Amino acid sequence: MIAEITHHDHHFRVDLSKPIDLSIPLHAGTPQLRAWWVDPVRMEPVVMGDKRFAVADGAPVNFLNVFFNPHGHGTHTESVGHIAREVHPVGEMFKRYFFTATLITIEPQELGDDRVVTAAQIQEALGVDRPEALVLRTLPNGNDKRTRDWSGTNAPFVQAAACTWLRGIGVQHFLLDLPSVDREEDGGALAAHHAFWDHPATTDLHRTITELIHVPDHVPDGDYLLELQLAHFMNDASPSRPLLYTIIR
Repeated sequence: MIAEITHHDHHFRVDLSKPIDLSIPLHAGTPQLRAWWVDPVRMEPVVMGDKRFAVADGAPVNFLNVFFNPHGHGTHTESVGHIAREVHPVGEMFKRYFFTATLITIEPQELGDDRVVTAAQIQEALGVDRPEALVLRTLPNGNDKRTRDWSGTNAPFVQAAACTWLRGIGVQHFLLDLPSVDREEDGGALAAHHAFWDHPATTDLHRTITELIHVPDHVPDGDYLLELQLAHFMNDASPSRPLLYTIIR
């Protein structure tokens, strides 16, 4: 399924039948991806009286309650509502779901006890590209990222200056394979979040941050078309499914 696209005077083609899925799914059981000390995802049949709604138990349908946290389980997309006093549901933000994107790979620098993705690293990796979306894959990139419990690990994070720079060059959507753009414990500063959204100076209802993606090793750095789909949650964050499509030259 080849689509020909014209966007901002650029013409390119993509094969919509070959998406590259960057999402990590929600599921019950172990091992499963977690962060921020949240309890594991639970998916349990509804129980009404002596009836348990699972086909395996004789019910006509599977009818499950699902217990999860958008920020702590799986791939999710968040709005400025994550750090704002007001409610800004991410599910209401999107007017379109396709964006030009660039994938870069960076090994965070060791700075004291931290591992940090710096502004200089992003600037060097991105070069002259000015995409609508930036997808960041960090090294090492083991498949254990799909099931890791990040809680209490002081995961790598992104320098606030890098987020200020990304905002300045017009990046609308920042996607990364870490639990947060910010340090796990930072006293509530959330400097990178604030820098990307310029909050509280600005209430930016156009930019999003997507965390806990996973980019397979076989996917090369470069330019793509991004489809960013998410559940229509009236919440600051929602489970999401970002898909990349290779640009056909």
